[in-house]
Amino acid sequence: MESSLQLCYPVLTLDGEELLPAGTYLTKETMEELTRPARERPFPVKQLLEYGSIASDLQRIFQKPPYNRIFSDPARTKEVFETMQRVTFPQPLLEFYRHFKIHDPYDYWHILTVFALSLLLAQDLIDDRKELAREVLASPSHDFGKLCVPLAVLTKRTPLDEPEQELLSHHAAAGYVLLSHYLGDSEHPAAITARDHHERCNGSGYPRGITLQNRIVEIVACGDVFDALISQRPYRPRSYNVRTALEEMTLQAEQGAFGLDVVHALINHCREPIPGQTEGKFSHEKRGASPSGNLYRGVKPCRFDSPCGQGERQGSGESGKLGGWDPETPDGEP
Repeated sequence: MESSLQLCYPVLTLDGEELLPAGTYLTKETMEELTRPARERPFPVKQLLEYGSIASDLQRIFQKPPYNRIFSDPARTKEVFETMQRVTFPQPLLEFYRHFKIHDPYDYWHILTVFALSLLLAQDLIDDRKELAREVLASPSHDFGKLCVPLAVLTKRTPLDEPEQELLSHHAAAGYVLLSHYLGDSEHPAAITARDHHERCNGSGYPRGITLQNRIVEIVACGDVFDALISQRPYRPRSYNVRTALEEMTLQAEQGAFGLDVVHALINHCREPIPGQTEGKFSHEKRGASPSGNLYRGVKPCRFDSPCGQGERQGSGESGKLGGWDPETPDGEP
């Protein structure tokens, strides 16, 4: 792990235990110490689809527009669901789903939707079965770090100020720490995906500003942005329609944020069936329009030594409760 990644705020568990304080550099030695307890005494594990109502909730996702079209192929949908049945998680991480469902319904459904969509896209884009197995492990928990972002920030209906933007950007590093801790492995695909799902192939993302080269993370990131665009948010009373969202995704791919083939695969699943045509095509004609009243202005990644970070390092108490906002929208997609 590169030492340049530094926590701007504490990372807390559901029980309020501080795993790492603000200012910690996520060095190899730090992550080794963080993951040691779970390696020496692993947490009990359980199948993901046997926990709570996750299995039935995924079925509901498959039946709601536009995902009823995206998952309209029974054989492909069956394969996705059967693949999900192999996923196991430590019991403490499964409790995250329950907490999100109660306190932050949007992110609960968003996490499950991105999981399903990522697996569907991976079937198209990853031929290596071992690599596909890693995709299965990577995508069910990409936004768990939002546990460490105050509810007031997540649900704010006006543009975020700079300190609030920094608080929001903390979720990527926080998710990496949380998943590394419970899984006992800082290189686990789920931990890496939580950390890097806001990185971009052209280096325009965060928290490290790297040139994303991890194919699995790229697929999750693409599904993450798409679902965010077509979903309603506190700052945006109207969601993007599917066409406008795909146009935005195509524009981002043309700018190098994602691979064109990933967006192309997404388009193929979203399009209306056309007799005699087996694949969708990119349209350079922009006919969609962004929803009116979209107040999102982007997110400034946090730095521990920034002026905005010198105040109270939040993460516990009322301000640290889960919220209902994941701002993956245009202009950088946090």
